[in-house]
Amino acid sequence: MPLADIASPAPAEPAPDCALCPRLVAFRRDNEAAHPDWFNGAVPSFGPETAALLIVGLAPGLRGANRTGRPFLGDHAGELLYRTLLKTGLAHGTHDVDAPEALELVDCMITNAVRCVPPQNKPKPDEIAAAAPFSSPHGGVPNLRTLLAIGRIAHDSILETFQLRKRDFPFAHGARHDLPAGLILFDSYHCSRQNTNTGRLTTPMFEAVVGAAAESLAR
Repeated sequence: MPLADIASPAPAEPAPDCALCPRLVAFRRDNEAAHPDWFNGAVPSFGPETAALLIVGLAPGLRGANRTGRPFLGDHAGELLYRTLLKTGLAHGTHDVDAPEALELVDCMITNAVRCVPPQNKPKPDEIAAAAPFSSPHGGVPNLRTLLAIGRIAHDSILETFQLRKRDFPFAHGARHDLPAGLILFDSYHCSRQNTNTGRLTTPMFEAVVGAAAESLAR
């Protein structure tokens, strides 16, 4: 794929009250009624637009990003992710859910393949497709060199964005894929509580992949 195509203009971030997915809208409204003090909207990306690394997750967690309005912030997955970003130099400051302004990302941006919280954390294929334009790195991250997919859905979403065949870039934890235009894609199992509690993903495993993504920026 030509670099010019990857650098094409990006659509705007979705509005917090995005209405593209009826099931997600209904779920969001239920949460607004139950928790009116939560964010309860389409969660925007977090990080500088000058970032060279784009981290793509699955979707906002009900009591995480859906509550706080920042990707991964406020749930188990976010605890592991933000601690690891600090450890690998991709963030500085302190990680505190009650003081999110105390942490700043360094040369990386975090987004999700789906921007609104799905019931049971399981988005449907049509919802993933509807959110794809908002999660595209096209133009919105002009210095992009590396992508990190946290989970298979994020991996597949990235490949679909670049119109690449999944069979040519199979998902596997720790995998590194060379994409067109000199981009690199790293894969990790999702840092969910289920994966860490069962041992499918350990802290050293996750830190190794994030560290590899960070090291790729120095090439």
